[in-house]
Amino acid sequence: MKHALVSWSGGKDCAWALERLRGSDVEAVALLTTINEHFDRVAMHGVRRELIEQQARSIGVPLWIAPLPWPCSNERYEEVMSGVCRRAIEAGIDSVVFGDLFLEDIRAYRERMLAGTGLEPLFPVWQIPTAELAREMLARGLRARVACIDRRALDRSFAGREYDSSFLADLPAACDPCGENGEFHSFVYDGPMFHYPIPVERGEFHEDGNFTFADLLCPVSSH
Repeated sequence: MKHALVSWSGGKDCAWALERLRGSDVEAVALLTTINEHFDRVAMHGVRRELIEQQARSIGVPLWIAPLPWPCSNERYEEVMSGVCRRAIEAGIDSVVFGDLFLEDIRAYRERMLAGTGLEPLFPVWQIPTAELAREMLARGLRARVACIDRRALDRSFAGREYDSSFLADLPAACDPCGENGEFHSFVYDGPMFHYPIPVERGEFHEDGNFTFADLLCPVSSH
């Protein structure tokens, strides 16, 4: 049995990578999330830390937070990740799970990062056709909101929408159904990997450069 750290953004692809471990010889023992220290939000996705913490509680797996300064140089990022790798080895972890789909350069970078650390990179959803993967996730009960969109690929009205069949039908033909080229990022609030759904509400929109973010809020939960 392998013991894995799951690279966790809170989005659908990492959630489905986790789900794909079910019944395999890989056990997820922790989730790893990078947090922008300045905003206290997930780097890139802009999701609040408390929502990620809610996910981890519902999944029942410990959450590891890797704090990143803002702005963050690639050198500093790699220093932080080296520390995470050392912690993982000390915890008896032997692999890291990623939700990458088809970007070869991203996969190669992750493999280089882990080379010589004693940690094996695993890619459970790699090269599944993304239209097929999107249908599979929705059919099996994954529920997500779109947290961020790149306005170079999508109209800002896509931000905050439910990731569902209507969303997929409305996507421009050039847009990947899973947003693998960075067209959008998501936040999963329910699915087969959760013990209970995460209550989430859409707050205000804000823009940063080419990106529009929908501020997702977590009302008080009974869990």
